[in-house]
Amino acid sequence: MAHFALQTILLYVALCFRVHQGQELQEFLPTFLKVSRNLPLQRLLVEWDVSDSAHKLELQMVFDIQVSRTEEMNIVWTEYYSTTLSKLNKTLHWSWDSEVPLECTSHSVRIRSMVNEERFSKTWSCWSQWETVLGLDTSDDNTPYLFPEDKVVEEGSNVTFCCIGGKDKKIEYFLFNYTDYYYPAANASQRNMVITVSKVWHAKEPGILAFCEISGKGSKNYKATLLFVGKPPDEPKDLSCDTPDMNILTCTWNPGQDTYLYGTYSTEYHLFERVSNRTFCSQKIAPHPEPNRCSWTIDQQMIYNLTLTAQNPLGKRSVNFVLDVAHRVHPSPPSGLSVEHTKATEVILYWNMEPKNKTIELLCQIEILHPSGQMELHNTSVVQSNSYQQIIQGDLQPYTSYAFRMRCGAAIHFWKWSEWSKTLTVRTIEAAPSGKLDVWREVTPFWGGRQVTLFWKPSSDFRANGGGISFEITWEKLEAASEPEHISIPALQNSTTISIDNHSYKISIAARNNINSSLPSVIIVSRMTENGTEEKFDRPDLGEERVNGTDDGIYISWNATNAFDGYIVDWCNFPRSEHCDFQWKRFSFNTSNCLINSAFIPGVRYSFRVYGLVVNEAFLLGKMVGYTKELAPSVDPQIEVTKMTSHSVTLTWDSYPINESQPGFIRGYHVYVKPMEEECSLKGSTGHALSDGSVLCKYTVENPEEKRYMLKHLMPKTTYAVAVKAYSGGGETPIDGYINVDTLDDSKIYLTVLLATVLFVLIIPVCFWKSKWVESWCCAEIPNPNKSKVLSSNGLKVNSEVLKPSDCIADTVVLDNTPEPNILQPWNHETILGESESKVTNPCWVYFVQNEEVDLPCTKSAREACASFDNLTYSPQTALRSSLYQNLWMSRTSDPQLSRLLYQPQHYIEILSKDTVTPEEEITEMEDSLRYISQMDLPPSEFKLSNLCSFTEPMEHSSYKIQTVLGSELVTSMSDEDLHSENSSTSNNSAALLLPVQL
Repeated sequence: MAHFALQTILLYVALCFRVHQGQELQEFLPTFLKVSRNLPLQRLLVEWDVSDSAHKLELQMVFDIQVSRTEEMNIVWTEYYSTTLSKLNKTLHWSWDSEVPLECTSHSVRIRSMVNEERFSKTWSCWSQWETVLGLDTSDDNTPYLFPEDKVVEEGSNVTFCCIGGKDKKIEYFLFNYTDYYYPAANASQRNMVITVSKVWHAKEPGILAFCEISGKGSKNYKATLLFVGKPPDEPKDLSCDTPDMNILTCTWNPGQDTYLYGTYSTEYHLFERVSNRTFCSQKIAPHPEPNRCSWTIDQQMIYNLTLTAQNPLGKRSVNFVLDVAHRVHPSPPSGLSVEHTKATEVILYWNMEPKNKTIELLCQIEILHPSGQMELHNTSVVQSNSYQQIIQGDLQPYTSYAFRMRCGAAIHFWKWSEWSKTLTVRTIEAAPSGKLDVWREVTPFWGGRQVTLFWKPSSDFRANGGGISFEITWEKLEAASEPEHISIPALQNSTTISIDNHSYKISIAARNNINSSLPSVIIVSRMTENGTEEKFDRPDLGEERVNGTDDGIYISWNATNAFDGYIVDWCNFPRSEHCDFQWKRFSFNTSNCLINSAFIPGVRYSFRVYGLVVNEAFLLGKMVGYTKELAPSVDPQIEVTKMTSHSVTLTWDSYPINESQPGFIRGYHVYVKPMEEECSLKGSTGHALSDGSVLCKYTVENPEEKRYMLKHLMPKTTYAVAVKAYSGGGETPIDGYINVDTLDDSKIYLTVLLATVLFVLIIPVCFWKSKWVESWCCAEIPNPNKSKVLSSNGLKVNSEVLKPSDCIADTVVLDNTPEPNILQPWNHETILGESESKVTNPCWVYFVQNEEVDLPCTKSAREACASFDNLTYSPQTALRSSLYQNLWMSRTSDPQLSRLLYQPQHYIEILSKDTVTPEEEITEMEDSLRYISQMDLPPSEFKLSNLCSFTEPMEHSSYKIQTVLGSELVTSMSDEDLHSENSSTSNNSAALLLPVQL
């Protein structure tokens, strides 16, 4: 059994030996493996070889390379490296960049190979032995280390740091960029520590600090390093080369974006010329903002093929450039600019060019900067010489400052201008003022004359042309020869005021400088008319027209005619200020509108006047007012309640202004009403919704002059909130306040009417009683006719209530009558003359004769069958002397009492007439002229009546007629002859009484 086992083992060994011998014939084991480190690049370098037979066969081979770290041989990298063997080069090379600093730990490499050809079996060879490069973590040195040291990395990279504490030391923590702390793991070695920082970015200061604290045996050590984070260089931009004089060639370029690497790690530039195989420059990047440039002397070579390379630790970029020196001439800027004055409008300009090259023809450009900011450019060709170059520059303004500067370029193969020369500022010499002033005026009347305020400003063609400016003002009368008056105004003023009388004046204004005066500007001020207005100027009949404004200005228009040479519009920029900044603007004869855009403010009313100009006289054409933008009135009307009832309230706001103090034209008013307990729905109103959802009643007053409104259809004994808002073209402001109004109670109205009625009832008896008292005190007592003495004399009945003709015992009754009936009625003055003759003709007169008893036969005629007796005891005193009754014949003219019996009623006819209206004062005067004649004062003499009128029928009865007012026409309708004939039978002591009787 043991023998059998021994045979089996020997057989297995022999078989393996044979297999091994067969594979060896097909394997090319790596030999001479060597591993080294490039610490600055943190790169692991590997070298090895294979058998000579493999090189001779020039085999294609693949090598499997493994890299491990630490003593535990943790494989961190595996790579397949393919190559074709060469007969000449037997050594093979491979490198690997480690993320972890190579100093931190040991790194080991092993390799195996395989022939990558069909004739060979594709099997891997056996691994070579591990080749190790030791790290400092295995050293017995007590010195601490921190790696990598001063490493340069690209932005966004991950960086691994290694901190080695040394023998018998312990790492406490790792700090990066003063902000990030890292601590060793609990199960890791405390002697060394590996930290990876992800995506590092450049810092404001060059270099980022990495810090490691190490402790051991009662002491602490620190180890630090810097990490430089940046970018690879950009490709150089804007590479350009030029020469100022064909002697020196200078190239400049733009390095591109910042790499954030400075000092030792900053970008280096190399300028290489391929034709001559020369390197002209090797230099670091210039500090910002210095340009990057390279210069060298030009020899016979005119064509250059240049390569510019930029390189830093993170990369390298290059650019190529080919140039012809003859096409790259860039002159130096001109120097030594100076001028020579020849005229007020011309100078000679001198300059110099350095360095000089007579073979280069130059094109120079002169820039002239005016005070207004306008810039002029003039080009001139120049051939360089040893003397100064010069050019004559004309078309300048006198006494004006100009800024000159120059630049030049090659006239042939022009490439670009030189830099500008230094600026030379020059003022031309003085001359007399040119052009005229733009002048205007305002005339203010005062007692005995006028004040004329003159304004002036430079016109578009006016130039002072010198210093020492003043303004000369001269004025003189036009109607009569007079000595001109003259004043001089300093340059700082642009207005003045002079006083003139009411005559026409010619006013001249001119500007004067140190050399001479300008042409005068003339204004004609027309004479003052009798009504205080300026002839041909003022138009009191012109009203103000409202004009529209926009954000761009206020639009003004007028009717342009051929009668005017031009037009002027004037206004004030600040109408509410004491110094209103008076302005005016001129327009040509064919202009009929303009847009005035000045320093206008929204909500301010501006007034404009438009004048037409004929020669130097002005005629007012129109007045306009307007706003650039109307605003809502800022002040609300002050409401007063002037009248109140149970169903209406009258509101007034008379003090509210609608003048220029308002920020817009007042178009009307809105009256808002709101009951305190419910929404408003008054008749005749419109609804107005507020932001809170409540609804007010709204009334509109469209006339801004109407500052009164009556609210109707209100409820009695109700409280209403009332507000009045003025509105303009800018609308109205929100309602911010109300006044409360309480309507009256109906019972109060009824109580007022009742009290007035009771008071009236009480006053009537008092007034009646007072009227009786006043009448008895002011007027004489009127006797009772029933108690007259006449009733008790000569057989008359006593105690008669009324004096009747039948009760009287008349001596004689004479009735004079005609067959024609007479009509007696009152009439006015207009009908007295016309109707009296037709309706009252041939009246009958009754004569009463005392102590004669006569039967009075009466004939019934018409509708009245009796005679009426008038009471003649009332007679106006003034009428006794009236000429209207001079035709009345009296039987006893010598009796003074006869005139008292005559009743003159013409005044009462006028009062009773419906067609006559007599003033109350006249009626009172006529009433005062009446004089009462008592019946007891009748004369006792006998009255006789003769020539009685005949009646066809006897009179049935006679009655006393209430006092009848008779006109003078009735009295005078009887002729004087009839009166004389009828008085022949009367006695001397009797009085004739004439009474008309209707038949």
